[in-house]
Amino acid sequence: MEEIEGRNSSESRPPHPNPSIASAFRQCQRNDPVVLPCRKSLVRHASLQTKMKLSAEDVTEDCQSDFLPNLRSGGYADIGFRSSMEDVYVCVDNFMQGHGLNKHTDGPSAFYGVFDGHGGKQAADFACNHLPKFILEDKDFPVDIERIVSSAFLQTDNAFAEACSLDAALASGTTALATLIIGRLLVVANAGDCRAVLCRRGKAIDMSRDHKPVCMKEQRRIEASGGYVYDGYLNGQLNVARAIGDWHMEGMKCKDGGPLSAEPELITTKLTAEDEFLIIGCDGIWDVFRSQNAVDFARRRLQEHNDPAVCSKDLVDEALKRKSGDNLSAVVVCFQQNPPPNLVAPRSRVHRSFSAEGLKELQSFLDSLEK
Repeated sequence: MEEIEGRNSSESRPPHPNPSIASAFRQCQRNDPVVLPCRKSLVRHASLQTKMKLSAEDVTEDCQSDFLPNLRSGGYADIGFRSSMEDVYVCVDNFMQGHGLNKHTDGPSAFYGVFDGHGGKQAADFACNHLPKFILEDKDFPVDIERIVSSAFLQTDNAFAEACSLDAALASGTTALATLIIGRLLVVANAGDCRAVLCRRGKAIDMSRDHKPVCMKEQRRIEASGGYVYDGYLNGQLNVARAIGDWHMEGMKCKDGGPLSAEPELITTKLTAEDEFLIIGCDGIWDVFRSQNAVDFARRRLQEHNDPAVCSKDLVDEALKRKSGDNLSAVVVCFQQNPPPNLVAPRSRVHRSFSAEGLKELQSFLDSLEK
């Protein structure tokens, strides 16, 4: 994901923090508990209150109510043709393990995310480390998952604002797509232009919507929040409408809101026996893949080797071959132990044949062509 050249671009991003400070900060993210206050009431624009819904055709309850996904995952990232790497991804197949929460749910619990930074990698690293913590530390988790995930995005954004106020060298931003699987429940939360695509018996189902400033819904929200869209860019600077961070960019955010929102849109569905795998990728992947094209490609690869980690690398390598010009990161989550099955097209019940008269007319036509 990129900013407009010459205006807060990754090539002219703020200086990185002192190496010793940066090392300590990363170590704190990994091991130390979050001590920033938890905010249960955060300002949200009215247009962000509704959640995205899948169509009735795509979201179906499986008659096999005892189905539970058998999770396997893997991820891969590459710097691509950029001069610096600003993407981060995370795969946690046993999200609640070690936190005393396993008794609250039957079946798997997992967290997956892709964070596409801009103006530096600091915001992506921060979000990757803090967003899961805010989810786990909510006293209601895992009961009220949708509210908790939405709140965690906003808490992460505000925590990063406080971190930047203490160290201006952290100034940067990141899009974020987080996926939670609790039992059969699949929750996808997106703020930005990363994308998640579910493969249901070979069919691609978008589990997120790209938040571009040119989208009508986003443009209306931006303008209602005091911003504007110029040449496809938010306030003429940023080519996404939602992101964590970017507090240093004038006119983007304030404590009371702003045109750049960190509020995610959520899609939830119950996984069924027909669900095969999920692809999560940064926008560099989707610049060269359509959703169905990526599902078809990944499905063929999984049928060959049945390895989600290798499949993630396959997607990234193919995006490089297709000349994607961005950093590249992909996560593949399989819901079954077996590879995707071959799909057999149903035979038509209508038998078609030429009549003797039709064959004679066809032969006469072909003979006329030879004259």
